This record gives sequence, C-alpha cells and structure tokens, in this order.
Amino acid sequence: MKVRRLNTRDTAMEMGSRIKFFKRSADGELVDFVVRLNIACPTTGCQKKVEIDDDQKLRAFYDKRLSHEVSGDSLGDEFKGYVFKIMGGCDKQGFPMKQGVITQGRVRILMHRGTPCFRGHGRRNGERRRKSVRGCIVSPDLSVLNLVIVKQGEKHLPGLTDTEKPRMRGPKRATKIRKLFNLSKEDDVRKYVNTYRRTFTSATGKKCSKAPKIQRLVTPLTLQRKRSRLAEKKKRVAKAKSEAGEYQKLLALRLKEQREHRSESLAKKRASRASVASKVES
Repeated sequence: MKVRRLNTRDTAMEMGSRIKFFKRSADGELVDFVVRLNIACPTTGCQKKVEIDDDQKLRAFYDKRLSHEVSGDSLGDEFKGYVFKIMGGCDKQGFPMKQGVITQGRVRILMHRGTPCFRGHGRRNGERRRKSVRGCIVSPDLSVLNLVIVKQGEKHLPGLTDTEKPRMRGPKRATKIRKLFNLSKEDDVRKYVNTYRRTFTSATGKKCSKAPKIQRLVTPLTLQRKRSRLAEKKKRVAKAKSEAGEYQKLLALRLKEQREHRSESLAKKRASRASVASKVES
C-alpha cells in the first residue's frame, strides 16, 4: 500500500473551505454557520457587532466585491432601507481580504513593506515575502465581514444610529481647523479649539482641561521669525557673493604675477643663451 505525503500548507488550504464554526443558538441547538458583521456608522462614530447564523440572509452579499454597496433588507426587518458598503473581512483561518485580488479563494502573493495585509516588521529594506491573502470577492468561507452604513433606513439600530459618540480628539493643524469650522484666513483659530477641549480629573483629584496644540498657526511671532530667516538668508547670499568677488580679484592678481614671473624667467634664459652663443662664436 502506497502512502502519499501531503504538503501541510496545501492540506490546510484544501480543508479551509470545509472548516466551520459551531455555536449554540438560543434554542440550545448547535448551528454550524456563524458570520460576524462589524457594522460602523461614520455619522455617529459608533460600531456594532451582529452575528448571523442564517445562510439565506447573507446571499445578497455573496459574489460582491470590496467597496460595493449592498442593500440590507435581506438581513431582517430592522435593517430595512439600509445600504451598506463592504470594506473588508477575513475567513475562518484569519486571512484578510485584499483589494485587487479578483478571486473568491485564497492566494499567495508577493508583498513588501507598506502593502495592505502585510505588516513587514523586522524585514530588511526592500525585502519581499509571499503571504496568503483572500480575494476581494465575498464568499461563504468568511467569518467576519466589515460594513459601513452609507444610507440609513426606516428604523434606528440600537447602539449604532440612536447614540452619538463624540470624537475624542479634534484636528491640530490650523488649516484643518479652518476647514472644520468653515473659517477664513482672517479668523482666529485659537478660540475654536476650546469647543473640543477635554476636561478630566487627574490622579490627585484636581480638575484639568486639555486641548491640542495648534500646528502651523500663523501669528505675529511666526511672521517675525520668518522675516528674520529671510533677512539672514539674504545676508548670507550677499556675503557669499562679496567673498566670491574678492576671491576672483585675488585669483586674477595671482595669475598676473605668475605670468609676469614666467615671462621674466624666460627672458633671463634667452639672455643667458644669447651670451653663451656669442662667446662660442668669438
């Protein structure tokens, strides 16, 4: 009897589509299909995890790609009217979906540092590694699917659209603060930072407030520093130009002296040769 050795990686790849999660439902029965939907609402800043154990509810998402918009009517009556955008997901073995890989299965592609789905820590500069990723097409093998609400429906989703979670930190850059509050260049940005100033109690029990330091803020002091830098730069340019002119004058003087010295030495040599020739003739 011949025994064929199987590659461990190939075996795992072949078995990946047959491995399922088992979870006990509310009735006490074991269900072999559970998909977690991570739904995010950008307008409120909240996220919610929903577990779906019915394959029929997810058929609207199958064969869709990343960044496609799908109606949420098939998920249930509470999601009626909602439109979701597919942002990502991973399969039951934890391999993430990658944009641009047009397949439902898992492939091994060559990636470098900075590529999505590849961390690249501890690698040499320019080193590439072949890693397994899942294609950008949604298939039944996924265990997690990340969605973003594009259009809200008729009913509010508890914990997702009915509550608003404020942003912990506002922008620091002055231009982004102006864009957030629709300000002009003449308006003072420093007053508007106090709108998202955070108040808290320190470990000693003292009440403190904290706001981000505004970057790239144009003040009279920064303008003065800019003028001083430009004046210093002009002074350096003028000094370098004057030193270059003096050097050219000195170089011309040295070349002139060198030419005069050479002409004098040549004249002496000619005179000595003429005197020697006259002595020989006499």
